[in-house]
Amino acid sequence: MEEGADSNNAHSDYKVPIKDTGDNQLHLSGMFQNWFLDYASYVILERAVPHITDGLKPVQRRIMHSMKRMDDGRYNKVANIIGHTMQFHPHGDASIGDALVQLGQKDLLVDCQGNWGNVFTGDGAAAPRYIEARLSKFALEVLFNPKTTEWKPSYDGRNKEPITLPVKFPLLLAQGAEGIAVGLSSKILPHNFNELCDAAVAHLQEEEFVLYPDFQTGGYVDVSKYNDGERGGSVKVRAKISKLDNKTLVISDIPYGRTSTSVVESILKANDKGKIKIRKVDDITAQNVEIHVHLATGVSSDKTIDALYAFTDCEINISPNCCVIENNHPYFLTISKILRDTTDNTLRLLKLELEIQKNELEETLHFSSLEKIFIQERIYKDKEFENAANMDMAVEHIDKRLSKFSKLFIREVTREDILRLMEIKMGRILKFNSDKADELIARYKEEIEEIKHNIENIIDYTISWFVMLKEKYGKNYPRKTEIRSFDTIEATKVVEANEKLYINREEGFIGTSLKKDEYVCNCSDIDDIIIFYKDGKYKIVKVSDKMFVGKNVLYLYVFRRNDNRTIYNVVYRHGKQGPDYIKRFAVTGVTRDKEYDVTQGKEGSKIVYFSANPNGEAETIRVILKPKPRQKILVFEKDFSDIAIKGRQSMGNILTKAEVHKISLKQKGGSTLGGRKVWFDHDVLRLNYDGRGKFLGEFQSGDQILIVHDNGEFYTSSFDITNHYEGGIIRIEKFNANKIWTSVLYDADQKFMYMKRFSFEASSKKQNFLGENSESKLTVLTDVVYPRILVTFGGRDSYREALEIDADEFIAVKGFKAKGKRISTFEIGEIKELEPVRFPEPIEEEEKKFEVQIDDDDDEIDNRPISDIIDEITGQQSLFKNDGKEEGEG
Repeated sequence: MEEGADSNNAHSDYKVPIKDTGDNQLHLSGMFQNWFLDYASYVILERAVPHITDGLKPVQRRIMHSMKRMDDGRYNKVANIIGHTMQFHPHGDASIGDALVQLGQKDLLVDCQGNWGNVFTGDGAAAPRYIEARLSKFALEVLFNPKTTEWKPSYDGRNKEPITLPVKFPLLLAQGAEGIAVGLSSKILPHNFNELCDAAVAHLQEEEFVLYPDFQTGGYVDVSKYNDGERGGSVKVRAKISKLDNKTLVISDIPYGRTSTSVVESILKANDKGKIKIRKVDDITAQNVEIHVHLATGVSSDKTIDALYAFTDCEINISPNCCVIENNHPYFLTISKILRDTTDNTLRLLKLELEIQKNELEETLHFSSLEKIFIQERIYKDKEFENAANMDMAVEHIDKRLSKFSKLFIREVTREDILRLMEIKMGRILKFNSDKADELIARYKEEIEEIKHNIENIIDYTISWFVMLKEKYGKNYPRKTEIRSFDTIEATKVVEANEKLYINREEGFIGTSLKKDEYVCNCSDIDDIIIFYKDGKYKIVKVSDKMFVGKNVLYLYVFRRNDNRTIYNVVYRHGKQGPDYIKRFAVTGVTRDKEYDVTQGKEGSKIVYFSANPNGEAETIRVILKPKPRQKILVFEKDFSDIAIKGRQSMGNILTKAEVHKISLKQKGGSTLGGRKVWFDHDVLRLNYDGRGKFLGEFQSGDQILIVHDNGEFYTSSFDITNHYEGGIIRIEKFNANKIWTSVLYDADQKFMYMKRFSFEASSKKQNFLGENSESKLTVLTDVVYPRILVTFGGRDSYREALEIDADEFIAVKGFKAKGKRISTFEIGEIKELEPVRFPEPIEEEEKKFEVQIDDDDDEIDNRPISDIIDEITGQQSLFKNDGKEEGEG
């Protein structure tokens, strides 16, 4: 638990002021007006929120101060550290121990020994009497300097403690901080050590910089909405999930703030709710995170990965709240602002240390110069000095003698200086060496000049400080969290459709519990359902166990928002005796439970033809009219592809003004929406449009898929996602009748290896290019234009030199049923495909020439421009089409 969450009341010994008004009413206004605000201020300033100067909360600062006082280079028992810290921290040993363990687990300031818990599993540390700690070398270098520290009395007045530690590093951003106070909270995310050093250097050089979080637990982070750590921003953090095989997923990193235990629990919870479908989860996390997720049979690993991110703690949102204490007040800042302030504070501290060091060296130089003159001139042997009646006369004599050498001193000689000279022992005087004294004075002067140079160039000196820190400690803190941009996962697309939707048309109910009624489709418990009624009304409702929707339901199915490929083809009658309209539209997004209308809303309107087309298919319908006098056309056809797809509220086009007897489907049509991108998921052997698995290409109406199995069977299929495929697929791709394939196979009839080149034929019936003998085996199948095959001989022919075959030169292209050409009569050991050395030349666009022959006696060639001829042909086609359309209109 964070220190700020401690509920100990610092004012527990206070009595609540209760005012008796005489009418038996007690008022607690005093508590709220004064003491509650005092308590809130105390928790904010002294418990929960870190200080911007050193990045520490009070309990952390007191722990560091205590460990420094105890430091002798060896480890100390944590119990001893806790007891020592209680001299400064009034809130008990539990809060101190928890705060120390958290500091130790961050692996920056505390050098730990023993079982300090595990941030990956959430296991706690051993008891304080069993574990040990000492300050890290980094902490000793950047945290402490008693000469630059501001002090204050401890809570009992017996000791003094630092107001803030003189930290020469942006420690707050490196460790992060989290605390809950009264009325506000703070959540600062940790950042990378090396990147902080680089950003500090950039700030000192007046350059731009950007900082992003980096977490101990690794994973991926999307920082597109980080907003520099300011309130209102957020980051998405994901676990790292990889495939061990098609049935096993491995989680190797977890999101910040989560443990492997909590992630496993969230996965099991999602499985129990039917959001995902898994067999079991194994948590084998130790030094590193390792969680194995075993999938159920027939479940796509790609879809499950998305579902884990959508429904479990494998993806979380974190909202930073950068609240710090500055000038004894809480402020909400940005990460960049904190970096700039802490870097400026580092510069100030380094300059202050240099000035203190310079003053100390100057004092040492001054006394060394005095000492040299005092001894060299034998002032201590002057009769006036030896016969001085009192101390004042002796001091006066020495001062008089030293005044002759005043130009050699950096400041005036004081009485205190002379008294120090008089304390020099005779042994030191006897050992005095003038040459060594001169060397020492020269060295002091060089050091002082160097310090002065550093002070004058304090920015460069501070840059060198951060560069030194990075070189010295940066290798221990590589970035663990990978920055990525996440695609938003739509939960409805990845949730398992573990429910079945039913409808009872007679009573007007739909739901997942009506198992004895008419089955509609599979769905999930988070899906929406679109319902169309016979009177033209439609609406979106939530899936439920049982819901009354009305008795005149025409169509219902799972609704996908922003789906612009599902097109509804509709013919409706306008009013009781009005004309019939035809329209095509998509429903991409509507308000749930709100009623909409396909028709124009006139009373008596109804739908007379309806179809839902998942890929924008446009069928042809046959319209039969009721016979009437002087009505010539009683039957005509209409192709929906002639109707443009418009908004769902559009009126549509008039199909006919005559009374319609019946409309029926004449012929199914292809998609009018252009190509559709199709993927194949090898885990479940199914096609999909959601980007899972192998991308097969963009398919137009009439395009087919080629499927080739390892036993030599092949066939073609449509790209309908309802298709089922069997295992053993070695090639699946968009069918190209002109592609040349090369295969090397063992012919079981001839007992030799053969090579053949051929093209596959389109056929929904399975055929075999290896022949009728089931013992024939495929060795190589490639679609490389100019393949090369290396044949290595074995057995008694192993001494023979390997044979390299250029397939294009070895055999001509024939039908897939051809026997092929035998490779060799010798015993073959191994066959493998080599990298090609020849490649097809790029096809150059050549100017196409058209010849249009005019049917006359001279057989003359029409020499008009080709554009004029095409325009003429196109115009004739349009004319014929319009004529036909006019005849078909009712």
